[in-house]
Amino acid sequence: MPALLQLARVTIRFGGLTAVSELDLAVGDQDLFGLIGPNGAGKTTVFNLITGVYQPTSGEITFKGNSTAGLKPHQLARLGIARTFQNIRLFASMSVFDNVRTAVQLHRPHGIRDALWRGRGFRAGEAAVEKQVMELLDLFNLSRFREEDAKCLSYGDQRRLEIVRALATRPRLLLLDEPAAGMNPTEKADLSRLVRLVKEKFNIAVLLVEHDMQVVMGICERIAVLDYGVKIAEGTPSEVRTNPKVIEAYLGQETPKA
Repeated sequence: MPALLQLARVTIRFGGLTAVSELDLAVGDQDLFGLIGPNGAGKTTVFNLITGVYQPTSGEITFKGNSTAGLKPHQLARLGIARTFQNIRLFASMSVFDNVRTAVQLHRPHGIRDALWRGRGFRAGEAAVEKQVMELLDLFNLSRFREEDAKCLSYGDQRRLEIVRALATRPRLLLLDEPAAGMNPTEKADLSRLVRLVKEKFNIAVLLVEHDMQVVMGICERIAVLDYGVKIAEGTPSEVRTNPKVIEAYLGQETPKA
């Protein structure tokens, strides 16, 4: 059975700079997969390739067995790829409820006539949307902020809201770009529990980019390591933790030879 997401020898160049080089990566249907590496290793570039922000210079990306070549981010979102961002990108002046509602609407068929007529079908659809939004907000303990503007939430709650909004698009694959950035230890522990909950409750795959090694090693089943756009290691957390190439990349020095 093919992987849910497959990158085969994917390369992207910006002028004379090769940001990602011949990357092979496979994420299974319900994997919790980590992608790590030093600053500038190409991790967010990989996310941008997967979500259609960039097109690869060479190589192929497939999702659910089909090539994603030429597809735009909104088209990939409809197919089941959702993401969060390293820098939070909520609709800051919209309510918590409306931030999630916009994402639920992605799969709702409606037109101008429905909006203008506001008949029984339209009202039933709106009630269904509200139910979905509130179920997600309840699950993540955000329903008490329903009418608050997103910008008024604490940093940790904004991070959670961004994950909720991504889940509202009903993804098969969720990409989390440094979700623990700026969090305190308590918030990071809560985030780790949240990511596990997301994977198990929604039966989806999660691809996580994160600098906090305690978070990555604590929740990911497999981890790939990038350095200057090249994959230097892949394996279980214990295999990656003791890999000499990974130690060298993070410490900036050669590991002692036996």
